[in-house]
Amino acid sequence: MSAPTTADLLALDRAAQDLLFRAARTANTFTDEPVTDAQVAAIHDLIRYGPTAYNGQPLRVLLLRTAAARERLLPYVSSSNRAKTASAPLVAVLAADVDFHERLPELYPHRPQARDWLGDRPARAEQARFSATLQIGYLLVGVRAAGLAAGPMAGFDAAGVTREFFPDGRYEALLLLNVGHPGRDAWEQRLPRLSSEEVVLTL
Repeated sequence: MSAPTTADLLALDRAAQDLLFRAARTANTFTDEPVTDAQVAAIHDLIRYGPTAYNGQPLRVLLLRTAAARERLLPYVSSSNRAKTASAPLVAVLAADVDFHERLPELYPHRPQARDWLGDRPARAEQARFSATLQIGYLLVGVRAAGLAAGPMAGFDAAGVTREFFPDGRYEALLLLNVGHPGRDAWEQRLPRLSSEEVVLTL
């Protein structure tokens, strides 16, 4: 009897493993097929169960659907990312809610005093960015679970986007995300990945 492969040792079936990770790629082109509000809601309904510190859930998602909204964004996007952002069926600005602690009595009810633990704004902002970044990882996998492709982009002026779309300072832009069905020549060559032997240490 042959030894089980790494894929055989996972509870998720192989097709789902491939959909979420092995066959999934960062898309650079998209078709014109729209991404619906219902699809976005289904993705969020799945990924909202991912863990965050204090169950704070600070990720906020601004969907840019109109041409006018897209035009406001493009000046802040790097030249290498501008064309694909202009043509993607859906662009999301992913941000952290710096005042997420206001919801903690509701979201972390067994420790309602947690809201008061996070009174210092700089420390709270750091916590918001950390947990929102975790949620962005869940969101990328959720987009793939919906049969869509994601194109995350850090090549943009985050401070400028924050000023443009979140002028009250409560939300801080972290990442841009193009979402849709992959178009022609959507993929670049897959880059190498580290092996578990290179990543995992044991004491």
